[in-house]
Amino acid sequence: MSTFGLNIPTSAAPGADPVAEARRAEELGFDYVSSADHPCTTHDSFETWTMLSWIAAATTRIKVATRVLGVPYRNVAMVAKMAETFDRLSGGRLILGLGGGYSDEEFRAYGMRVPTPREKVDGLAEAVQIIRGLWSERAFTFKGRYHHTEAADLEPKPARPIPIWLGTFGPRALAVTGRLADGWIPSYGFAGPEEVTAMRTRLLAAAHEAGRAPEEITCAYNIAIRVQEKTGDEPGTLAGSPAYLIDALHGFQRAGFTSFNLSPSGADRDEQVERLAREVVPALR
Repeated sequence: MSTFGLNIPTSAAPGADPVAEARRAEELGFDYVSSADHPCTTHDSFETWTMLSWIAAATTRIKVATRVLGVPYRNVAMVAKMAETFDRLSGGRLILGLGGGYSDEEFRAYGMRVPTPREKVDGLAEAVQIIRGLWSERAFTFKGRYHHTEAADLEPKPARPIPIWLGTFGPRALAVTGRLADGWIPSYGFAGPEEVTAMRTRLLAAAHEAGRAPEEITCAYNIAIRVQEKTGDEPGTLAGSPAYLIDALHGFQRAGFTSFNLSPSGADRDEQVERLAREVVPALR
């Protein structure tokens, strides 16, 4: 059965209420909410981890996903500690999404060294290994090229296996995802249906080489979407009638995607969320 998430914007503009939006998503039956991680913006915005913590405290059932935390922004051992605390206090509702850090401009703006594409991928792989090691071992030592720990303890250990999803696209990053991740969450705007299907094939091949079964990895698709009567042609957005959207999402299900994170586009966000929940999602459950 497919699961459905709803993007919660990090906007801190007057009138923005991410907690109210998450509560409404929970009422409408969405399985999780998620938010992107872009700390440097020209518009008013919340910091993702802090905002999602506030959301988790104000909801009861819905899962909460980081989509995805830029690994170079935060010390990875601290992220492991933060994630354990978040998951424990929320009653086991965290999905820890990680990525290499998309925007080089954000690194520069905040005074951070800009990693090369290779460093982003290798650093992401090290981060997953450190986080998992701290969650499972005592006095954990890891000597990586970009991240390390020295006889580090993290207590308490997570009460359950916290899922780690990676937002990846390139061949080396997809191989890391296939070897190490619990889930994969590419975005429609960066990888359309043909591209994303080929990427999934490459990811699952890496998983097979690592001795993993394909069903161990949740394949989620992050989609900017709009319900409207006319089929849309806006790049990066899936737009059309409910029947059109259902057919398109059915196609993604047949291609192996079992989760969809929906990001409603347009100014009429509340109406769009309602229509997706009532006219599109039920047909795909």
